[in-house]
Amino acid sequence: MRVIICGAGRVGQGIARHLAQEHHDITMIDENDDLIEQVQIDFDVRGVVGHAAHPNVLRAAGADAADMLIAVTHFDEINMVICQVADTLFSVPTKIARVRAQAYLDAENSELFSKSALPIDLIISPEIEVGEAILRRIRAPSAVSSISFEGGELQVLGMKVHEDSPLLETALEQISGLFPDLGARVIGIKRSASVFAPRGNDQLQPGDTAYVAVTRQSTPRLNKLFNRDISEHKRVVIVGGGNVGLYVATQLESEGNVRVRIIESDAEKADIAVSALKQTIVIHGDGLARDVLEEAGADQADIVIAVTNDDKTNMLIGKLAKQIGARRTHALVNAYELVAISHDLDIDAVLDPRALSVSKILTKLRRGRILSVESLEDGTAEIAEGVTLDSSPLIGKPIDYAHLPDGVAAAAIIREGQILFPTSATTVQTDDRLLLFYETSATRKVEQFFRVSADFF
Repeated sequence: MRVIICGAGRVGQGIARHLAQEHHDITMIDENDDLIEQVQIDFDVRGVVGHAAHPNVLRAAGADAADMLIAVTHFDEINMVICQVADTLFSVPTKIARVRAQAYLDAENSELFSKSALPIDLIISPEIEVGEAILRRIRAPSAVSSISFEGGELQVLGMKVHEDSPLLETALEQISGLFPDLGARVIGIKRSASVFAPRGNDQLQPGDTAYVAVTRQSTPRLNKLFNRDISEHKRVVIVGGGNVGLYVATQLESEGNVRVRIIESDAEKADIAVSALKQTIVIHGDGLARDVLEEAGADQADIVIAVTNDDKTNMLIGKLAKQIGARRTHALVNAYELVAISHDLDIDAVLDPRALSVSKILTKLRRGRILSVESLEDGTAEIAEGVTLDSSPLIGKPIDYAHLPDGVAAAAIIREGQILFPTSATTVQTDDRLLLFYETSATRKVEQFFRVSADFF
């Protein structure tokens, strides 16, 4: 697929890095010569220096032959204009824009992005995506990652495997027999540097991260099986009162059962947060100062979330908060090279806005009736939710561990509002919504399962 990415900043580079791994034909546009030179070297993409909203620049980038355009410059309005020009002059089929300002995203303004208005097929808002990821982790305190489906009734949780877990030395295909009332299924394993879709005879090992599909009702029992009997997060400290911090605090206030405190070093942002929030205490101060963290209650917090504009600051805040007594810490980290050292700093989870943006874009890239895609472990694995049509090769076949290709594992079937976990007796029907975990090397196989017609490929 021919893709043009407008904006070679952090988000643009993250998207380019992932799409380049899939061997798409990518051209990047930016006014900064140094950035364009960097991405050409790092990702082996074509680069064009110029203003991406100018028709001559888009023409030079090959917009007349592009399949997709992704506008992720630093300015919402420029991203919108880029999409308009790409549609009007070049008829680019799929246009994606990053829009950060909440004023554009309010539900009352939804007509702005309708087919008769601005021709944008998908809006990505990294701040809101990060905020939602934080909220999911607050609601699933035992997990290192959490993805929700079916209105939260089904989740895929990333769970750390400890040495005293009762699931050790147990073949995965035997878990349902040992725990017949457990609505859960292990669908992916991260072990050291590798991520794979397991087979039925695989066993969990200490240090693994297990990706588990689980119903809301079975989540407390699953926590106990992983020896993670963690109570709900009731005391939350957020360091950084910008768009992300303010969004999370606002949502938590609306739920009404969590005490939230925000630390913000910028006086103007702190004043904005005070005006916007009703119950949250806002402290103007440096989140890297121990006395400020203690004033906010970080030493007794269930979770401290560092979402300032600086990766290194966020990681150091996470480390310091843990040292003074915080139960869990999360840090916003954009730089890929810093993610790997987060474990050494005792940070429980990192939040990568680029990965969250990539997940939304992948849904537009994947072929067939795929409803959503979530990227995992820096793009080495994905979870896709799709609809099985009459032409799917899975119709009438079982999809337990033994019946899917290597690199693919079935998470669940959603059929007429019911969540079904695959067994050897479970067969796929037309119009099932099927959730699959797969290594990205198996992407084309998964697309075949959701193909629209026999000659789709």
